[in-house]
Amino acid sequence: MGKLFGTDGIRGQANIFPMLPEIALRVGLAVGQIFRNGMKRHRVVIGKDTRLSGYIFESALTSGFCASGMDVFLVGPMPTPAIAFLTRNMRADVGVVISASHNPYMDNGIKFFDSKGFKLSDEIENRISELVLTPDVEWNTPKSDLLGRAIKIEDSPGRYIVFLKNTFSQDLTLDGLKVVLDCANGATYKVAPLVFEELGAKVIKIGVEPNGLNINKKCGSLYPDVTASLVQETGADVGFCLDGDGDRLIAVDDEGYILDGDQIMAICANYLLEKDALPQRTLVATVMSNMALEIFMEQKGGRLVRTPVGDRFVVEEMCRGGYVLGGEQSGHMVFLNFTTTGDGLVTALQLLKIMLKTGKPLSYWRKLLTPFPQKLKNIYVKNKVPLGECRQICKALQQAEKSLQGKGRVLLRYSGTEPVLRIMVEAENLNLVDKWMDYLVDIAEKELL
Repeated sequence: MGKLFGTDGIRGQANIFPMLPEIALRVGLAVGQIFRNGMKRHRVVIGKDTRLSGYIFESALTSGFCASGMDVFLVGPMPTPAIAFLTRNMRADVGVVISASHNPYMDNGIKFFDSKGFKLSDEIENRISELVLTPDVEWNTPKSDLLGRAIKIEDSPGRYIVFLKNTFSQDLTLDGLKVVLDCANGATYKVAPLVFEELGAKVIKIGVEPNGLNINKKCGSLYPDVTASLVQETGADVGFCLDGDGDRLIAVDDEGYILDGDQIMAICANYLLEKDALPQRTLVATVMSNMALEIFMEQKGGRLVRTPVGDRFVVEEMCRGGYVLGGEQSGHMVFLNFTTTGDGLVTALQLLKIMLKTGKPLSYWRKLLTPFPQKLKNIYVKNKVPLGECRQICKALQQAEKSLQGKGRVLLRYSGTEPVLRIMVEAENLNLVDKWMDYLVDIAEKELL
């Protein structure tokens, strides 16, 4: 039938494998069977973003979980990091998010958190896949009197808002600050404005009118220019762009400049380094993060540890090494002192804290890091042939790396969710980036198309 889990849960177009209601039902049965142990009542928290197809998968998953003997707590549209928090807060056995993050409305996905708010291991995902994809599996379902119930939880937004405000310094207020906030017509459209308003900010809201079809549509973290223009028009102090499920953030400073995840990480790492609060003076990021970030950390007497692409790998490395700060260039930021996964609102509050504690605007801190020119290009492929078996691509990659040694780098990798080869080139000047990007794209297209 095909592969079930990608780099971040199960994802695909609604009503096309694997995002089918019958698959979601079996996923609920499988996860319920794996996480049910003993005679106690078992709990699962289910949240979703604002996609129209969310109703399909919410109902199917609920049926599977209840049939497996788990009580289901339905919290409705809530950010992904809110589900990680609520899973811990409500002492649930597992948390489920129905979302395809920054993807368009026709896509959807299912991802999970364990009882501690961390994403599931490969081992557990493989066990789920085996149960779901085995046609004649015998489900170990409980007797009729031990079936689960579905309960709607009305106060979950309030719980999450209190949690967020507690990550912000008690002695600080946002009184007098003007904030532009783009919620991408997604899962944060209710809670995000309230957080900043309750802390005293004047909030200019966009992307807060979801209709099931407009999530991430020309708004949010993929379209920060919208917020940048509004910051300049309104004279706002800062702008924040969230994605559809609220786990990533792109910021805009008071001059209208856009800051990506690497620049945000540099600002936060610098602040913690100066406070001697960055364990082992280490920041964790993926292979996609700009070389300038690595050089920046070295200049500050720290270091950058890289992981494969995916916030799950960042968190795993942070837990393994005892680190507290990590993230991705795309805007996923993990503050392990506060939470267990990427949280765009926690990130925004940490930036505001730095601005207020230092008395300096975000435009001042933006200048800490000037990224090397970097370009990304996607090539759609028929088959994901292992790159080590592609002789011409390997040869071209060696040529590029030899030429750029010390002055840039090249990264080729397949997408975990799409039939796409991603090519990244960065160098100290744009001419070198363009030269090697054109060359690598030409070679890759000839060998893979």
